Amino acid sequence: MSSSLPPTSPSSARQRIVIGLSGGVDSAVSAYLLKKAGHEVIGIFMKNWEDDDDSEYCSSRQDFLDAASVADVIGIEIEHVNFAADYKDRVFAAFLREYQAGRTPNPDVLCNAEIKFKAFLDHAMARGAEKIATGHYARVRQVGEHVQLLKGLDPLKDQSYFLHRLQQHQLAKTLFPVGELPKTEVRRIAEEIGLPNAKKKDSTGICFIGERPFREFLNRYLSHQPGPIKDERGRKLGEHVGLSFYTLGQRQGLGIGGIKEKGAPRGGGEHAPWFVARKDLDSNTLVVVQGHDHPLLQYRSLIADDLSWCGPAPAFGGFGAKTRYRQADAPCAFTPEHPGTGQFRLDFPQAQWAVTPGQSAVLYDGEVCLGGGVIAEAIP
Repeated sequence: MSSSLPPTSPSSARQRIVIGLSGGVDSAVSAYLLKKAGHEVIGIFMKNWEDDDDSEYCSSRQDFLDAASVADVIGIEIEHVNFAADYKDRVFAAFLREYQAGRTPNPDVLCNAEIKFKAFLDHAMARGAEKIATGHYARVRQVGEHVQLLKGLDPLKDQSYFLHRLQQHQLAKTLFPVGELPKTEVRRIAEEIGLPNAKKKDSTGICFIGERPFREFLNRYLSHQPGPIKDERGRKLGEHVGLSFYTLGQRQGLGIGGIKEKGAPRGGGEHAPWFVARKDLDSNTLVVVQGHDHPLLQYRSLIADDLSWCGPAPAFGGFGAKTRYRQADAPCAFTPEHPGTGQFRLDFPQAQWAVTPGQSAVLYDGEVCLGGGVIAEAIP
């Protein structure tokens, strides 16, 4: 194994660095790299959810055991800190409000801005930390007086989308030790040094939902009113269980089959899968269309609000944008907010699929993540 550390690692001067240890392999290897570089490393396990800690879906207890085992192998102190009250107030309440309003929020974005890089950062600084670190696949770079947020070098793992709401003071205090590494190398390092979680599966989904059925979870917290499912011509196809439980572009869990037109030729596209295209809150109607490429799923523009920039706000110009995680940057024309509106507009030369209010529109200038906003309106 190479003894060199990733370029984003701190300088050789010894620092006190508090790292978020989640129980996963990425934060574990990050802690190892920092310790190997000679820093004083303290691990913090963040407990963000406790409503059903003993259920089969909640893995926080096992995650803490894994994090503690990692700390033991690496030889660092670990502290268990409960941020559940902060999480419920700052993240979960907003999550429910957005779903109740018919939008689809991204709680991971809010969790990073409000918990991991605010409550956790404050706690770490109170412990005398000079920097904090996490296992995110992203990078930071000092350019003059500003700190840039960069994409992680592994394009399949880049997590800058989820970090785009971080401000200068947060970025200046943050390290991402695995941001320069491919995931395969992170796994290899973990195995080579004998980390107990070297082969642990990556966590998926939202931390407070875990692997449980999403609708079952939301059903506990959201009021819901069934209503009609209709196609774009107004034909009723079935009943939905409540608009809050669906998102634009959704294909699974609609409970409707294909419609075969009278006289339609055999073998045609009449049984193409259905996708959610609209949620009409006024009439409590879910509008669905057949086919992934249906025109009602294509959007040329969007308006975003609740803006947050990593550095200076960008000016008019051409950039790349993501309207959902795991999509390639889409070329777009950026129009900055008009004074007093708190909004920006993106126009795409190529239509974007299922642009969803509540999700984040994140702007990029090459590898630099500029920030973004929450999609307020999608325009065909």
